[in-house]
Amino acid sequence: MAVYTHLAAEDLAALIAEYDVGELVSAKGIAEGISNSNWLVETTGRDGAGGRFILTLYERRIDLADLPFFLALLDHLSARGCPVPRTIHDRSGALSREVAGKAAALIEFLPGVSVDRPTASQARAVGAALAGMHIASADFGQSRANALDIDASLRVLDTCGPAALSTIDPDLPDAVDVARSLAARWPGDLPRAICHTDLFPDNVLMRGDRVTGMIDFYFACEEAMAYDLAVTHAAWSFDRSGKRFDAAVGRALVEGYEAVRPLSDAERAALPVLAQGACLRFVASRAEDWLDTPPDALVTRKDPMAFMRRLQFYAAAGDTAWQ
Repeated sequence: MAVYTHLAAEDLAALIAEYDVGELVSAKGIAEGISNSNWLVETTGRDGAGGRFILTLYERRIDLADLPFFLALLDHLSARGCPVPRTIHDRSGALSREVAGKAAALIEFLPGVSVDRPTASQARAVGAALAGMHIASADFGQSRANALDIDASLRVLDTCGPAALSTIDPDLPDAVDVARSLAARWPGDLPRAICHTDLFPDNVLMRGDRVTGMIDFYFACEEAMAYDLAVTHAAWSFDRSGKRFDAAVGRALVEGYEAVRPLSDAERAALPVLAQGACLRFVASRAEDWLDTPPDALVTRKDPMAFMRRLQFYAAAGDTAWQ
């Protein structure tokens, strides 16, 4: 999340008036993330008791043709009891509107906080919530291809080029050869579902050891469920730098997942390669964002080398990372 487009108070008030949520009280820009402009919005509420929402203005990377998929998915998962925010429909029933020439959506605000140093108990709860989401998506009835798969990661790194990558870190150009090797070994025919593919700790809200919200589904797609687990494992089991692996957290995450949806033998065997591919996806996207983010944007660049270190760990550890 971030703020790239600044909206005047009267523009925000006019937009909120299109929804049956009361009058705008306040709107505070959220200075996190890298792709969209976001505000925490407070209103008087329909009954005067007040309401809180997240307003998102879609800026980059997201194909607006996919927006109905993302927003309908939130409604579907929420209706099936998953801890996922529902989309607030406007007075005409639309999932999104246009403001400042860009698509905008209002999303339910869920309580809870994102954890910086997850415990094993918290990771176990996240694994169970992820598996429940995979199962709940079975009857969604819509699909979307993964636009950030292993082949896309290779294309992004090739487009960035060795010279530009080396300005971020001298070792980063090595990722291109790694991507080619992983693409040649990528497993196929694994069980698939609608996956989050970006379930970092800052995309999960918790109260104690309970998951109260999974948010930011704007990379959701049909993908191998084991890949989604691998993404989450890489996101939760390391410190921010990617230098320290917490085996207890990683093990608990998988245990929580399998308590709801056991992995097949083929899925478990594929996890080491899937995890490396998951890391490479973030190496590529972070490198691209590092090079493309405007210097005056209210956002902090994320280091792609934090995921190169994770990738190298998974390559060396093999099956032991999952035990």
